Amino acid sequence: MGSYLNPGSDSFQMALRSEIFIDKSGLIALTNRCVKTLQRFICVSRPRRFGKSMAADMLAAYYERGGSAQKLFDSLKISQDISYHQYLNQYDVIKINMQEFLSISGDVEEMLRTLSKYLLFDLKDTFHDVRFRDDSNLIQVMKDIFSSTRRSFIILIDEWDCLFREYQQDKDAQKKYLDFLRAWLKDKEYVALAYMTGILPIKKYGSHSALNMFTEYSMTDPGDLAEFFGFTENEVKNLCKKYKMNFDEAKEWYDGYRLLTKTRNRREIFAMYSPKSVVEAMLRHKFGTYWNQTETYEALKKYIQMDMDGLKNAVVRMLAGERIRINIGTFSNDMTTFATKDDILTLLVHLGYLTYDSEQETVSIPNKEVSQEYLNAISTMSWNHVIQSVESSRKLLESLWNMDSAAVAKGVSQAHEEFSILQYNDENSLSCTISLAFYFAREYYTIVRELPTGKGFADICFIPHKSHLDKPAAVIELKWNADASGAIAQIKEKKYVNALKDYQGNLLLVGINYDKNSKEHTCVIEKYKKDI
Repeated sequence: MGSYLNPGSDSFQMALRSEIFIDKSGLIALTNRCVKTLQRFICVSRPRRFGKSMAADMLAAYYERGGSAQKLFDSLKISQDISYHQYLNQYDVIKINMQEFLSISGDVEEMLRTLSKYLLFDLKDTFHDVRFRDDSNLIQVMKDIFSSTRRSFIILIDEWDCLFREYQQDKDAQKKYLDFLRAWLKDKEYVALAYMTGILPIKKYGSHSALNMFTEYSMTDPGDLAEFFGFTENEVKNLCKKYKMNFDEAKEWYDGYRLLTKTRNRREIFAMYSPKSVVEAMLRHKFGTYWNQTETYEALKKYIQMDMDGLKNAVVRMLAGERIRINIGTFSNDMTTFATKDDILTLLVHLGYLTYDSEQETVSIPNKEVSQEYLNAISTMSWNHVIQSVESSRKLLESLWNMDSAAVAKGVSQAHEEFSILQYNDENSLSCTISLAFYFAREYYTIVRELPTGKGFADICFIPHKSHLDKPAAVIELKWNADASGAIAQIKEKKYVNALKDYQGNLLLVGINYDKNSKEHTCVIEKYKKDI
C-alpha cells in the first residue's frame, strides 16, 4: 500500500461511518462494464460538492488489489450485481487528486514532475522485482510492470480540471497538461480503467479534444450516470422522513437540476438535489443556503456582468422564472473563451448555477438556494432596478392579499419602469415583469406560468406551499391593450379556477391589463365564489 498506489479504503470508510450516507454503489456496475474495453476511459464532470471525490474513494476501495472491500460492500447495492465478485479487489489502483499536486507546485512543469516522481516511488517500491528500462520514466515503468506481471491499473484522477480553473489564461500550460495526460493514458494496455472527475468537460482545441478517447458525462449530457450525479428525489424524501423535515420545502430549496438518461432501452428524467445542501439541512434541521457557502458569490458575479449581447436580459428573465433557449455546442470547455452569451450560460450549467433541459435546449435557475446567489451577486453590481423590484415585491404581495387593486397596478407599473431592459411589447414581457414584481411570492407559493386548465392556459398561477395553506391561491390573467375586467371574465368563462379546485374556498382572481397608448396598468381583484 502506498500514498497513491493502492491507497486503502480509509476515505470511503469515513463516508460509510457518516450519519448520512447515500448508497451510490450502483455506479460500480457501470464502470465494471467498461473495464478492459474500448470504453474504459470515463470523464465525469459536475459542480463542486456534488459527491465527485466520494465516488472516487468508493471506486478505489472496491477495485484495490489486496484490500478487504467485501465487508464494506456486501450490504450495498453493488453486491446484487452479477459483476460484483468478478472485479472486487482485483486491480492495482492509482488514485490522485490533481489539486494536491498543483497546490504544491510553482508551475505546470513542476506539477507534472512531482506527480511522476511520487507515482514512481510507489510503483518501484511495490514492483521491486521488475526490471525497468528507464526507472525515471513513468510511462515506461508502467509498461514494464504490465509486460512483466500482466497486471493492469485502475487510474482514478480527481479534480482533473483544476489547472484550467487556476491557470485560466495560460494556454501553453493547459496544452502541456493535456499532452501529458494523453501520453500517459491513451492507447496504453496497462490502463484497465481511467476515471476522471472535475467540474469542466474536457478542453477542446479547435474542433478536437486532446483526450478524445474519453466518454464524457456532464451536466448537459449525463448519459446513464445521471442518477449518480447527486441525491435523487426518492433519496431526499427518505431523508426528510427520517429527520422529520418538510419535503416540499426541501424541494423548493434544493431541487431543480433535471438530468436525462436516454439509452436504447431507457428514458428517465432524474430530479437531482445538491448533496451538500441536503445533508446540511437535515443535520442542522434547518433549510438555508449551504452549497453556495462553499464559494463566494463573486464567482457568479464575474460571469453574469460580462458585456455579452443579451446576457443581462437572459439573467433577468430567468430570475422571473423563464427558461432561456441556448446553443451549448460552441462552448470550449474552459472559463475564458466566450464567443456568445450562450457560452457563458453553458459554463454556468457546469458550475451548478443553471440547469439544462436537453430536450428543450433551455436553461433556467434551478432552485431557491441558487436564486439567492444571483441576488447576492446582483446586489453588489449596477443592477439596482432588479434589487429594488425584489425588495418592493414583499409590499406588492401584501397588496394582493389585501385585494388592493390600485396598489397592485402601481407596483406592476413601477416594476415595468425598472425593467426597461426587457422588450415590453406583448403579454409574454408583461408576464415576465409581473413574475419579477412578485419575486417575494416564492416564499409562499409555487409560481406556474401558463398552467394547463383543460380549456386553455392560465397566464400565471400562485399555488400555496403546503406549509402556507393559509395564504390564498391566485389565478392571474393578463391583457394587452384590452380590459382588466375582461381578464376576470375570461378566467371564469374558461373555468381556469378548475385547475386550482383544491383552493376554491381561498382563491383570488386577478386581471391585469397594460394600455400601450397610455402606458398604464390597471388591475381588478376578486375573491372567487363558487357557483351553487
